[in-house]
Order: sequence, then C-alpha cells, then structure tokens
Amino acid sequence: MKHINEKIIKISKNILKWTYKIIKILIKTILFIIDKLYIPVLMIVLMLWFAWWSSQTPSLNRHWQVNEAILPEITFNSSSVYIKNVRNFTHITDHEATAWYYDQSYDLDKIETLYYIIEPFSDYDWPAHTMLSFWFSDWKYVTISAEIRKEKWESFDAVLWILNQYEMVYIVWDENDLVKLRANYRKDTVRMYPINVEKNKIQDLFVTALHRADKLTKEPEFYNTLWNTCTTSILKHVNALRNDKISWFDKRILLPSNSDKIAYDLWLIDTKLSLEEAREYYKINELSEKYWNDNENYSREIRKERK
Repeated sequence: MKHINEKIIKISKNILKWTYKIIKILIKTILFIIDKLYIPVLMIVLMLWFAWWSSQTPSLNRHWQVNEAILPEITFNSSSVYIKNVRNFTHITDHEATAWYYDQSYDLDKIETLYYIIEPFSDYDWPAHTMLSFWFSDWKYVTISAEIRKEKWESFDAVLWILNQYEMVYIVWDENDLVKLRANYRKDTVRMYPINVEKNKIQDLFVTALHRADKLTKEPEFYNTLWNTCTTSILKHVNALRNDKISWFDKRILLPSNSDKIAYDLWLIDTKLSLEEAREYYKINELSEKYWNDNENYSREIRKERK
C-alpha cells in the first residue's frame, strides 16, 4: 500500500511539473507574440477596421427621425431663391414638437446682415453647434445649419460621428424653431454675433450654402467629427470667399466652443468690445425668454445693436 501511495505521489509531482512547463511555454509564446508580432497584428486589425469603415455608404433612404426627415428644396430664379420646407417646429419640450414647414422666397438683393450663431457646450475648447443666420431688408430671417441625420432608433453618440454612422444634411430654419429650441427649451447658451463683411460676400455665402444644402439632398455624405461637421462646413464656405484662409488645423475648429475667438481675432465680429464683453453682450437667452410668444417679431427682438 505504501509503495502504491509513493507511486501516486510521484506521478502527481510529474504531472504538476509538466503542467508548470507547459504553462511556462505558453506564457513565453504569448510574450513573444506580443513583443515581436504586435505591430503586424495591430496593422491587420486596423486594415480590417478601415475596410469596414470605407465600405459604409451614405444613404438618402432610411427610417429617419421626424426632426430631419424632410429636407429643403431649393430653386434659384435670377436674383431670388425659393426655398421649400423651411423648418419651423412648435416645441412642447426639448424632445417633443409639432412638425411644421413653410415655403418662402428670398430676394438676394435685399440681403443685409450675416450673423454667426454659436451654441457652446462648454466655456473651454469643447464641442459646440455653430450656424449662420441671414437678415433681409424686407424683415425676413433664415438660418442654415449642418446637422446629423438620425434614424428613428438612433440617439446622439459622439463616437459614432467618426464611424460613418450618421449622414449629414443642411436644414434651413426659422429662428422661432432653431433659437427657441436651444435657448428656451434646452437652456443652452446661445450667442448671436453680427459679422463684419460686405453685402456681396454675404450674398455669395448664402448662395453657396444653399447650393451645398441642395447637393446633400441628392448626394448624401457622412457627418464626421474630424473633417465634416457644422463648423468645418461653415469654414469651407467662408474660406471660399477669403484670400487669407482660416486654418483647418486650429483646435477651435475641431472643438468649436471657442470658435468665436477666431472670428474676433480676424475682426469678423462687428464690435468694439473685448471678446469677454462681446460674449456676454451677444448672449441672447434673456431676450429669447422675454419674446418667447412674439412669433412675428421674435427674430427682430432677439438681435442686439452693434456695440
């Protein structure tokens, strides 16, 4: 019996010994792979990811959320433009609204002033939503904004912005919808800066933005956090009219909460105030609350005189 027990113990020790050797060999093999092959493996993973990413195709035909389901239809007629489907939702909460659109003709010769609207999500270099608004001498106002176009099941996700999961569209807005949504319902800071630029360039900017809006209704593109956003879209239109181009590599373009500083430094904001004073002065949240129910005069009342 003692002899049998000793034999069992010896066999067990041998099993443990070989198990230890096998584990040791496996660990060394794994470490070797990590040390010698991680770059090729990483390259393979990146290549597979890029193949998947580049295979994604933007579409005009998905089950869109109501907010972005209907796109503007734009027709140019000599010195005027006719826009069908100017968005003017009536909001109940920041997530509930009654959808409504109207059609409007705009006389390009009556364009007067350009405004840069910024909805910063932080006072630091951080994401923000940026828009262009146009005032005409016959008291018409219209705003153009690049937006992500979400499907019914989708919600906002910053990571998906770089994975070709959201299409981009231009929405043409009435400010009773656009500004009230952001200032009155979302309670975000909204600043509306008058821009110092010649009327003919404002007209050109309006026309090129509408041409791009029209193009996106026929040739869809993906929204991308790095190079195809609301702010890079504005930059593209602005640079087309400038000899001294604004750099795409400024971090305030990628994280545009402070993009107003670029406009301020280039003397594009029509003010003699310091930037800090201008940010406070051209913040329109209080005016938006005050004239909340005055739909007819809302756009006129939320604008501040140049200072």
